[in-house]
Amino acid sequence: MDLATEVDAGFEPTPNNLEAFFMPFTANRAFKKRPRIVNRAEGVYYFKPDGTRVIDGSAGLWCCNAGHGRKPIVEAIQAQAAELDFAPVFQFGHPKAFQLASRIALLAPGSLDHVFFANSGSESIDTALKIALAHHRVKGEASRTRLIGRERGYHGVGFGGISVGGIVANRRMFGAMLPGVDHLPHTYDRSKQAFSRGEPDWGAHLADELERLVALHGADTIAAVVVEPMAGSTGVLPPPKGYLKRLREITAKHGILLIFDEVITGFGRLGAAFAAERFGVEPDMITFAKGVTSGTVPMGGVVVSKAIYDSFMQGPEHIIELFHGYTYSAHPLACAAGLATLDIYRDERLFERAAAIEGTFADKVFSLKDLPLVEDIRTIGLVGAIDLTPIPGSPGLRALNALERGFHEFDVMTRVTGDTIAISPPLTITDAEMDELVDKLRRLITAIS
Repeated sequence: MDLATEVDAGFEPTPNNLEAFFMPFTANRAFKKRPRIVNRAEGVYYFKPDGTRVIDGSAGLWCCNAGHGRKPIVEAIQAQAAELDFAPVFQFGHPKAFQLASRIALLAPGSLDHVFFANSGSESIDTALKIALAHHRVKGEASRTRLIGRERGYHGVGFGGISVGGIVANRRMFGAMLPGVDHLPHTYDRSKQAFSRGEPDWGAHLADELERLVALHGADTIAAVVVEPMAGSTGVLPPPKGYLKRLREITAKHGILLIFDEVITGFGRLGAAFAAERFGVEPDMITFAKGVTSGTVPMGGVVVSKAIYDSFMQGPEHIIELFHGYTYSAHPLACAAGLATLDIYRDERLFERAAAIEGTFADKVFSLKDLPLVEDIRTIGLVGAIDLTPIPGSPGLRALNALERGFHEFDVMTRVTGDTIAISPPLTITDAEMDELVDKLRRLITAIS
């Protein structure tokens, strides 16, 4: 796009055009020929530079659970920037870091009582993996170095995350992964699970594949198993009934830590503070990000059990227990945003609201079942996935066309992965806004058929 085109599109003249930004997880050349730009947001809507309203069917990037432009969060960030812009948490602290950690620990199930702050989901999962390895070492079980992920799993983009992750495109260009990593099979079989609402009936037995890996490698070599309770970025794969409980049983039997990656599912997305609560399973660690600040300021972290925390609290008190952290861990602005966000979740009962409207949301999404191209639909909580028939010889192009035409022609924003349209609107979405979202998806899918 040249400067004249930018001005016509409503951009302020600048020395640069779109070319300077090397965009993440984006087809840069295609995007810059016909960019999808938003410059304002409010409620469940984004706005294009010309003022056109676009319904946000993906809560930004699975993260704006409280909706956009929430005044209490904005004001908290502004006030914090004026009062304390930055404070180190290496050997120092500030009040809101401890306040937010306490609030998150209260939301977490069981004995998950301690919070280590990071700045993203990717940092959170790498932190959890490091804590798992270090925990076994301080317990005298240094042989436990193997990590188990799952096929089709997404755990961010650090080397730890892509090693335990199971999405091929995220791994193939980056050489050798971490050594000693293995993977469970994914849990999706369309022939047995098509058009499932909530947890599919078939598939709990797939957790028993962990016993095979234990027999293959030896329990004394395995540090942790990490899974998303609901696999999100791969196309919304809810866990089969009983699957997560079975994983918990097997890991506990063999002394293996169980890590739930709740970067997407945390903070109300599945109708509870954490998916662990919804499914009645207490892991040893939970990673979080996204919804903790409703996407306003980058923040992530790991909630760890008391047993894990206590394992590090040994030896002389003046010695650092865990040599790990980030400059921006528990950043004051992020903590202020997090506290204000948790207040909104509590005061507006948004977790409970998500649970209450889950059935209505599913009914509306499943109304698309008989459209051309729709091969499968899955819903759980306020998340839905619509699998489209691929274009022969061009996998992924159908959904990419839906993304582009959805934005430009139908004023709807969604996520796509492969040939799946994923939707995860803000938890504040009203019945009328759900109708608007689904109606636009209906017209879009019909148009690309």
